[in-house]
Order: sequence, then C-alpha cells, then structure tokens
Amino acid sequence: MKPTHILAALIAVITWGINFVVIKIGLQGLPPVLFTASRFIFSALPLVFFVSFPKTSWKWVAAYGMFQFAFQFTLLFCGIKLGFPAGLASLVMQLQAFITMGLAVVIMGEKPQFVQVLGALIALSGMALVAMHLEAQATIIGFLLVVAGAVCWSIANIVTKKIGVVNPLAMVVWGSAIASPPLLLASYLMEGMDAWQAAYAQLNWTSIGAIAYQSYPNTIVGFGIWSWLMRKYPAATIAPFTLLVPVVGMLTASIVLNETLFWWKICAGLLVLGGLACNQFGLRIWSWFKPAAST
Repeated sequence: MKPTHILAALIAVITWGINFVVIKIGLQGLPPVLFTASRFIFSALPLVFFVSFPKTSWKWVAAYGMFQFAFQFTLLFCGIKLGFPAGLASLVMQLQAFITMGLAVVIMGEKPQFVQVLGALIALSGMALVAMHLEAQATIIGFLLVVAGAVCWSIANIVTKKIGVVNPLAMVVWGSAIASPPLLLASYLMEGMDAWQAAYAQLNWTSIGAIAYQSYPNTIVGFGIWSWLMRKYPAATIAPFTLLVPVVGMLTASIVLNETLFWWKICAGLLVLGGLACNQFGLRIWSWFKPAAST
C-alpha cells in the first residue's frame, strides 16, 4: 500500500475506535434504534441533494445501506445498550476482518498469502485472550448482537467489492438515505412514540454532539475512506486494518468511561498490532530472506 493510503486507513480506524465511546455516551439519552436512525438521517442530509446517485444499480446501494449501516449499527447499538462494554465491543466487531477474508475466498476467489493468514491468527489470539476474560457485565445477548453486527459488516465489505468503482461519497450518502426510512419504522415499531417523546424531552448538547460525530466524521469520512480502499486493494489487505479499532476503542474507553485496562487487554492489543504488522509487512520481510534461502 502507498503511505498516503495507509494514513487514510489509519484516520478511518482511529475515528471508528473513538466512536465506541461516543455510542456509549449517546445511548444515555437516546434509544438505540432511534439513535441509529438519527445518525444516518443526518449522514444523508443535506448532501443527498447535492451528490448524484452512484453509477450502479439500486439493489447494490440498498444492500450496502442495509448491511453496512442499518443492520450493523442497530445490532451494535442494542448490544451496547444491553450492557456490553464499549471497549470490548470495539474488539468483538473486528471479527469482521476474518469473516471478510473468508467470504472473499469463497465468493470472490481471492487467495490470501500465508503471512496474511498468519497475521490473522496472531490477531485472533488476542481476541481469544479477551474472550477468556470477559467481564461479568458483558451479557451473552449483548455479545451475540455485537457478533451479528460484525457479520453484517463483513457482508457489506463483499457488497462493496462487488459494486466496483463508484464515487465513495455517493455510496455513503445514498446508502445512509436508503437505510434511514426502515430504521425510523423499526424504531417506531420497537421503541414506540413514548420513547421518541422522552428522547426529545431530554435532548441536550451531549446527545446532539454524539449524533453529529456519528453522522459526519464517523460515517461520511470513515466509511468514505473505507469504501474507496476496499475497491483499490484485496479484502485480505484492507480488512485487517480494522484490528487497530479495538486498540483505540479500549484506550479511549479506559480514559473517558473508566473501563479498567487490565494486563490482558494490553497483551491483546499488542497481539492485534502484531497481527496487523504481519499482514502489512510480512511479504516484504519474507522477500528479504528468499534470496538468502536460495543461495
């Protein structure tokens, strides 16, 4: 990858890592599905009036909007609302990196290199370490909802690859616009008008700030960069970048939410970073030893 593209990927994943704390704060005053709907309404507005529809079929944009936005974040927000810690949620969501690589092999015919598989295994060992030390408040239902959100993200990554070259900003804006009406309907049916009225009555600058962060830096910038990179590089190269998200997420949750940063969380973060380094630089390092091995 070019250095500028690596920098762009880092901007996206750091924005996403901080976002888990923003979600936890926003959920203090907003019901989860309404919070999700509000995020994508403002991600679409006002840009939807100025950005042309992506040069692809409606079905692909609809699939992208529903899996990348509506399904993924409804499940994630509900999982955190049920008590799953924000820092650990940032880690569990990164299962999508491995699911994406598997789906790319089955559906796209991509063949990951040995060092990429090795990097995934190293990073997965970090996630296994966290799974062995799940805290009491990490409810089983919340955990399962977050895992389901990771699956939806993986499907959205494959949809992005299938779409091909289109304007990434247009994909994010119109995907948000398509996701918004079903989310509003789901909120009305699941949470009810009373929850809407309660959210409006206690609306404050914290809730507004959480929605704004979700809508613009996190969605427009983060997913715009991500969609662009997913089309330029193999899924096995791009997907593991998101393994940095839990490092940022757990550190931010420790500082802002006072979630305890145990030794095993630090070790897990180091394993994740090691896996990412193996995925990104392993082939280059391996090539240095090939001439020596042949002689």
